[in-house]
Amino acid sequence: MPSPDVAGTHRGYVIPIGGAEDKLDNPQILKKFVALAGGKDAVITVIPTASQLDDTGQRYQTLLTELGAGKAHILPIRERADAQKQEYVELLKQSTAIFVTGGNQLRLSTILGGTPIAKTIRQLNARGVHYAGTSAGAAIVSQHMITAGSTGIVPTENGVSLAPGLGLINSAVIDQHFNQRNRLARLLSAVSYNPFLIGLGLDEDTAAFIDENNEFTVVGSGAITIIDPSNIEYSSMAEANRGEALTLLNLKVHILAAGSRYNLNTKQAFIK
Repeated sequence: MPSPDVAGTHRGYVIPIGGAEDKLDNPQILKKFVALAGGKDAVITVIPTASQLDDTGQRYQTLLTELGAGKAHILPIRERADAQKQEYVELLKQSTAIFVTGGNQLRLSTILGGTPIAKTIRQLNARGVHYAGTSAGAAIVSQHMITAGSTGIVPTENGVSLAPGLGLINSAVIDQHFNQRNRLARLLSAVSYNPFLIGLGLDEDTAAFIDENNEFTVVGSGAITIIDPSNIEYSSMAEANRGEALTLLNLKVHILAAGSRYNLNTKQAFIK
């Protein structure tokens, strides 16, 4: 479950980004994130744990300051012992916003899961600190995190692998690089397990800016595919044989481009 809101505060934005966000020509997602973080008064913590490239944190640190952030610093968390360090927790607590880079989401969950750093991220977000994550950093936003799965359109019995995420939101499951990597089948497989979950498929250079009321606005050059199974009449997941195609009846699908909005509580979509 997300950390409970703290009395007198509003939950910070949760901003999953579908990966490959524009960083040079029209970095509208990152610009909006920096503005929300406070602009020249922003203190943004970059967590590059998902990446195994040595320069990932530095690249985002430079980019965010060039886009107007007053300060951006890096938490070089490479193993679980790093995520236990009290000095890193104290540095994280100075943040007005947190940015988690792309890479491998299982590195995030296995290194951060259950640590003081993960707990602090949840607590800070509940107290108004904004969280943005791209690619792997977007996938781990969900309570149920997609780690792998099949490509294509037709969902199957073994079409997706799931692991615990950060749980900043618990009503949706998120997939990234969505149309670019043909991931509809694995998102359909994920929502077929339980109609409580809304499926959000984020294209590259596309983000959902989810506010305290669980309503989000689409920002970026692509679209977000929403799969709403709340009125599903039948899923064959429980009866399907290993690898068998699934039957899913009465799913609702929305495709939302920039400026469109969606409320995860009421399951209503709105045009610009």
